Formats: sequence, C-alpha cells, structure tokens
Amino acid sequence: MQNISEVEVRKLEIEDYQALKSSMLDAYNDMEAHYWRKDQIQQLIELFPEGQFAALVDGKVVGTALTIIVDYQKFGDKHTFRQITGDETFRTHDSEGDVLYGVEVFIHPDYRGLRLGRRLYDARKELCENLNLASIIFGGRIPNYHKYSEQMTPRQYIEKVKHKELFDPVLTFQLANDFNVKRVLRNYAPEDDESASFATLLQWDNIYYTEPNETSHPTVRLGLVQWQMRSYKTMEELFEQVEFFVDAVAAYQSDFVLFPEFFNAPLMAAFNDLSEAQATRELAKFSEEIRERFINLAISYNVNILTGSMPVVKEEGRVYNCGYLCHRSGKVDEYVKIHCTPDEVKYLGLYGGDKVEVFETDCGSVGVLICYDVEFPELGRILAQQDMDILFVPFLTDTQNGYERVRNCAKARAIENECYVAIAGSVGNLPKVHNMDIQFAQSAVFTPCDFAFPTNGIKAEATPNTEMTLIVDVDLDLLSQLHKYGSVRNLKDRRLDLYNVNLKNDTNQNQKPIVKTSLKPT
Repeated sequence: MQNISEVEVRKLEIEDYQALKSSMLDAYNDMEAHYWRKDQIQQLIELFPEGQFAALVDGKVVGTALTIIVDYQKFGDKHTFRQITGDETFRTHDSEGDVLYGVEVFIHPDYRGLRLGRRLYDARKELCENLNLASIIFGGRIPNYHKYSEQMTPRQYIEKVKHKELFDPVLTFQLANDFNVKRVLRNYAPEDDESASFATLLQWDNIYYTEPNETSHPTVRLGLVQWQMRSYKTMEELFEQVEFFVDAVAAYQSDFVLFPEFFNAPLMAAFNDLSEAQATRELAKFSEEIRERFINLAISYNVNILTGSMPVVKEEGRVYNCGYLCHRSGKVDEYVKIHCTPDEVKYLGLYGGDKVEVFETDCGSVGVLICYDVEFPELGRILAQQDMDILFVPFLTDTQNGYERVRNCAKARAIENECYVAIAGSVGNLPKVHNMDIQFAQSAVFTPCDFAFPTNGIKAEATPNTEMTLIVDVDLDLLSQLHKYGSVRNLKDRRLDLYNVNLKNDTNQNQKPIVKTSLKPT
C-alpha cells in the first residue's frame, strides 16, 4: 500500500458519488453490478444528511456508511432489507423514530487494515447518542458461511465465529465493535449467495438513551466521604480504604462520590524530615498514579468520582492544588484551586490556578470549588452563569472556625446561585505530618431556601468529626422550577443593567471562560 498522509471521516456529499461507486464495485466484486445509484444516494442525503458518512484517504473516498432512522416497532425483528428500506426508496425513514438503521457500510479492499471501518462505526455510535436513539440495528452478511452451509446451521456457524473457532470477515468485525446478534434472518438479502441468503440481525444499545417522555436525570444521588485521617504507609493501604468507600457508596447506586481536599496527606508522613514545601512536592509524585487508580474505580464501579484534591507539579515546576472529575465513562476533567490561603502559599509553596468551568456529566452540570474558593462569591456566580446544577466543595479545615467559614459560605452559594452544594471534609489527626496535624469536618448537602426545599437549606449532614459516608438524593427538576417560579429568583432578578460578574478576557459568554488571577505568590 502507498504511503498515507491523511485519513478522514466526514459527511457524504453528492459530489463524492463517482468515487463512491468505483470503491463499492471493487468492494463487492463478488456481487456483480451491485452498487447504489446516484438518485438513491441523493435521496439519502436529502432525507438524512447527518446519517451518511464517507471515509477518505488522502482526499479519496474509499468507504461509506449509510443510515436511516426507523420506528422499529413497525418492522420488528423478522424483516427483510427491502421491507425496512421501502424497496430501497428509503421512504421508511422517520425522523421521529427510535432506531438508527444501518443501510450500508464498506471499505475499498486496498484500504482495509486502516481501521476505517471502526471509524465509521464510531461515527454511527456518536450520532446515535447525539440524537438520543435507542440503538443501532442492521442486517449483517456472513460471507464465509457458504463454505460451511452443508456442515452446519447458521446458528452453529455464528457460535463458532463468536468463539473464534471460525473467522468471518464481516461478523468477526461486527462482534469486535460491540454489536450483538439478536437473531438469524432468512432471505434478508436473497441475492447474497455467499451468505446463503442468511443474515445476522445485529444490535448495539445506546446506554445513554432516555425515553422521550422521561426526564433525563431528575433525581441525582450524591455520596460524600467524610474521610478519617490515619497513618497509611503505602499507596496500597491508602487505596484499600479509598476503594472501600467507593464500593460502599456505589452499592447504593450513587451517581457521584466526593472525596475531601488533600485526602492523601497521610502519605506525607514519610517525608516529615523535610520542610512542608519539600514534603508537598514529594507528595505530588503520587498524584499521577492516584489519578489513574481513580479512573479505573470510576469505570469499574460505574460512578462519577470527584477525587478531592492533591498537589500536582505543573509548568515551570510550580505546585498546584488539583483534583479530577473521573466520569464513569472513562472521561476525565481537571479542576484547580484558584485561591490559596496565606499558609498554603507560605508553607506549602502552592500557586493558584486560572480556570473556572462547569463540567457536563450524565447527571447534570457540575462545578467544583476547592475549600477556600467557596468563600469568594464571584466564582460561584460565574459557574451559575454557565448553568451549574450542583457545586461540589472538597475541603480541609483544622479548626471549627475555619470549618464554619466554609460551611456558611457554601450555604450562601446554594441560595444566591439556586443550586445544590455538597461539601466533604476530613476528620481526625495526623501527628506525624507537619501543618496537617488536626482536622475538623461535618460534611453536608445544602439547598436553596424555598418551599420545595428544607426550611433551613440543609438537605442532610453528617455527624461532626466522625468517619462516615453521607448518601443524599437531590432533585434537579426542583431547581428548574425554582428558576422560574421561586418566591425569590436570585438569578433572574439580577440588575444586569447596573452590575455584572464576568471573567477577565472573556469575550464570548457562550464559551467556558478562563479566569486570570493575580493571586499567584511571587
């Protein structure tokens, strides 16, 4: 194969037709004169342009994936290709349907092995999720079956392909791309002699699908970890306790787990002979491994994890207080403490970050402010302007008066920004870690104060200074109602003609802004 410089998957255009036809004839050289007419491609593009994909190599169309949307209950599992495509007129396409149906997919034989087929299937999956369709379904060929049709039934053949006892160039690929065989179809495409006129009905389910009459995520379950500081000599010991809490909270089908700020401080005990700043830098060496472990836990326990925070060395060797939102999908977002306390600057050598952003999750839009940050109302308001539903506050406070500052400011953020605020801190003591010796915490979830919410704005709270978890359900629909019909409407009633809160250098309010601060120590 010649050297390749560019591979691309994009929407199919009618100008691609001649190259498409040429590639298809080469791809189906065993099926004489099998290709889509130009008027058929034109019809598909006009009906459903976003559902037609082209795979290009160095600008040449070498493959495609064609799809329609159908109301699947009208056809059921016992259909033929001609029935579900309306005799290849595609009049069965229904933009209000619930299934993305695969009409065609092929790659020119000279360009197989470049994972172009996988890219086309991934494009279909992304489209299925974006359109909130229940699944992708199509009839798949089994082109090697004719070699075994006298020895075994289609079902036996499929089982052998599944267990890799036999190889089928189409079915093996589709199974590897997470498609499951629903049933065997007889006479699905009678002209397909290689498949002996049989086909497999394949399906990939969209796990994010929401019924049209459902609210996507009205009730969200929060799991807060009130973490006991104790001696951990190794990372394994620390994460044995971490996984215990993740397991416990996930067992209650929580959507989020929140850990406190600097929950990993016990690992600093090994560096107690160093200065606080040097010990913090040594602690930062564990952060990458901690991040990876949390990612694995989020996926394996099917729960979104907010990792509290930990020191991380970034550009120019500066140390920042960072945390991670590990989505259960495997995606990871980073948040950074904006305001460092005077002691954090003086003793730990920390620098303040410069990003304030809301993260989109499968359970609403969330923001994170680490401890001291929640005492600055501007940050909460900026996040609220980005449609935040839940504000998470991992904190670490040594004294009760420090805790009360965090608590009271968090309650204020819930009222003024019409959102839920969850705070989680550490308890106990670390006698062998300088500047981290004592902690005080009472984790809690706060709400706005209106008729639909608790009178005192406290949804739930933990027992002070006791290691425990707090499991709390919050209703996002109540926030939507509050925004429109609340007794007071703190967001809607702002006098934007008189004042506003904006990030510097933020010229586009529709984009997630970056805040530039002058709080970095010199």
